[in-house]
Amino acid sequence: MRISITSPAPQGWQRRQCLAGLGASLLAWAQPGWSQAYPARPVRFIVPFPAGGPVDTVGRALAQKLTEVWGQQAIVDNKAGAGGIVGAEIAAKAPNDGYHLFVCSIHHSVIPSLKPKLNYDIERDFVPVSFGARFPVVLVVHPSLPVRSVAELIALDKAKPGMLSYGSAGNGGGTHLAAELFNMQAGTRLLHVPYKGSAPAMTDLLGNQVQIMFSDAPTALPQIRAGKVRALAVASLQRSTLLPDVPTVAESGLPGYEAYSWAAIVAPAGTPKDTVAQLSAQIGKALNQPDVKQRLYEAGAEAAPTTPEEMGKILRSEIAKWGKVVRAANIQAD
Repeated sequence: MRISITSPAPQGWQRRQCLAGLGASLLAWAQPGWSQAYPARPVRFIVPFPAGGPVDTVGRALAQKLTEVWGQQAIVDNKAGAGGIVGAEIAAKAPNDGYHLFVCSIHHSVIPSLKPKLNYDIERDFVPVSFGARFPVVLVVHPSLPVRSVAELIALDKAKPGMLSYGSAGNGGGTHLAAELFNMQAGTRLLHVPYKGSAPAMTDLLGNQVQIMFSDAPTALPQIRAGKVRALAVASLQRSTLLPDVPTVAESGLPGYEAYSWAAIVAPAGTPKDTVAQLSAQIGKALNQPDVKQRLYEAGAEAAPTTPEEMGKILRSEIAKWGKVVRAANIQAD
């Protein structure tokens, strides 16, 4: 009788198998046609706001994940100033080589209506790459206000027109526009009190200096969970995974109402189409990774990657939508 004995694989063979598995895992990220030579050097993400803010969080979450995958540094470069204009001007003049990307935000869809004589054009000077994340806007009120729904808030305002005030993160910002869109659709007369940022606006809401706020989720969530403010509705068309039990404004009596803050990735105009397509695919994969989604979730954001074409449609829609609100509410730049 012949006995067959299988010997253990040589150590070198095991090492090669391990490396092959690792290589297969990394190749799973690559789309057909992805250039293995790209990126050959660090990729720069220009963020037009200070470190630590919502838009910066999206940029850093992406940069960290892409650095892991590429084996090449993805660097966040904060160029803050003038409500996002400084960074946009720098990014518009950056080389269109695929190594310079711009993390824009809702501000860049509003600014053209507030300041038509800019040194850049967000549509002409950039090409869309991918949407990044949505930051739900939440309608919150001070607990002393005797309302528990959107309908009750509208009724109270109409019973006492011009008596209720809302705080915003600043004149012409996303939360200001969300409230003015609400005024337009609900026929309310909520009075605007602008602040220099979401934090001071929330501080005065907690102190009952203002009664209402359309707040970005990162600012509102801790106060909602602590019971210090009451959430009436979220401003997106669908309920937010961050606040699944809170209804939308649309389902609360204002069909079609929608407002949210966002961050997206664009590149200087002239960036090669194949490079844009490759970047969009990789950014989409990064945003769909569980650890990235969790990091954004904890920061009050929802990952929302798109194709370049979808991103372009969203940007054009946002520019048109908020331009109408700016004109109707006669909002002036500071």
